[in-house]
Amino acid sequence: MKKFLATSLAVLMLVGMLAACGGPQPAQPDATGTTAEADAGAATPDPAAAAPAGGGSGTLYIMSFTTEIGDMFKGFKDAHPEFPYEVNADNVVAQTDGAYQTALDAALVAGGNLVPDIYGAESAEVLRYTQGTMSQYAATYKALGIDVDAKIAAAEIAKYAVDIGTRDGEVVALPYQATGGAFIYRRSIAKDVWGTDDPAVIKTKIGPDWETFFASAEELKAKGYAIVSGDGDLWHPVENSSDQGWIVDGKLYLDPKREAFLDLSKRLMDNGYHNDTRDWDEPWYADMRGEGPKPTFGFYGPAWLINYTIGAQAPDTTGDWAICEPTIGFSWGGTWVVAHKDTDMADAAKQYIEWITLDTSDTGLQYQWANGMLNEAGTKDTVASAVVMAKSNGESAFLGGQNMFDIFIPAGANATGHLKTQYDQNINDIWRDQVRAYTAGNKDRDTAIADFKQNVLDQLGLES
Repeated sequence: MKKFLATSLAVLMLVGMLAACGGPQPAQPDATGTTAEADAGAATPDPAAAAPAGGGSGTLYIMSFTTEIGDMFKGFKDAHPEFPYEVNADNVVAQTDGAYQTALDAALVAGGNLVPDIYGAESAEVLRYTQGTMSQYAATYKALGIDVDAKIAAAEIAKYAVDIGTRDGEVVALPYQATGGAFIYRRSIAKDVWGTDDPAVIKTKIGPDWETFFASAEELKAKGYAIVSGDGDLWHPVENSSDQGWIVDGKLYLDPKREAFLDLSKRLMDNGYHNDTRDWDEPWYADMRGEGPKPTFGFYGPAWLINYTIGAQAPDTTGDWAICEPTIGFSWGGTWVVAHKDTDMADAAKQYIEWITLDTSDTGLQYQWANGMLNEAGTKDTVASAVVMAKSNGESAFLGGQNMFDIFIPAGANATGHLKTQYDQNINDIWRDQVRAYTAGNKDRDTAIADFKQNVLDQLGLES
């Protein structure tokens, strides 16, 4: 199979081609906060330069929505100087308005010169590529020659991560990050309200159920604090706690626990327990910096929310944060790594993917990622392997010296992946808009639910 690197013009052609065929809807911003624009000045290499399978001088082509998968290659090459292949990872397309999914889908459908050997799939769209309409292009890890079942067990990869990347019982994708969620809170506010910032105590203030959470919200309110920034901060735990996903037997299904988000959101609004922000909007970031109408106690999220969002927005608050177990176990975000089933660089893809997702040695990507060895700031992050996190130093200055792996290892084990569908991002957006219309008093409860179902039918063709 011959391949080439898409330039900006080629990407625009791909976008236009698939948009005309009713391509995917806009996607959520990249969860890690590391989206990048496509490389407009990249040259188109000679297709003849790609070596056939088993060759020693081929180039492994990677397509993704961030530079992360390509940036990892330097660490891989340092650990494997004998690796005979090159990597070209300049084909990066931003997530903005679904551009990456549109371009990737077009490349996979077109085949031939357009197909990447390896491609990334973000959590909001991953099932499209592992179990959904585009999953037929994914190679199984076993077909690449990876002893995947044994290595998953040895690495203790969280079950939710494996489930999301499994098609018909075979693993076709795994992540390198772990994105199980915690409750991230301000130490100074905890001390002011309860006299302690001990995570073992604070977890009893925000859980193990929503009634406990709202009792604490009242205590925080009495001191002038918001328990969370907006209702979106509760959505990911609620979404993950439901018994069924959005699609059951091919039809839209509103699980009672997801329907109850209407009530949770309204309770936050009516009692003034939050600042009524929307995640990814400036007021949400302002609450991280402590600049909102009421100082905000905490946020639900995984390690990337600490490292790349709160930390980036509020560097002056370093040391005034901690994490504890969330009210409900959940996951949010992550990037799964997929190989194309017809790659002529199977040996190279096998070695690189295995190092990224399953290598638990001290020279593997996961260990280097967990211990902050891959960036100048020394930022540590959660990884897919619980074994790697257990042997790594998870102490974080931003969290006041707390070892974040003590919380995030069980967080990954408590997350679930069986509820996801390939339509989640689109349906979530429609649902949350209707919830906000209800809590703002613009619709009654029944109308919000009816409009939700009608909008899903109109936009996605899914009956309820």
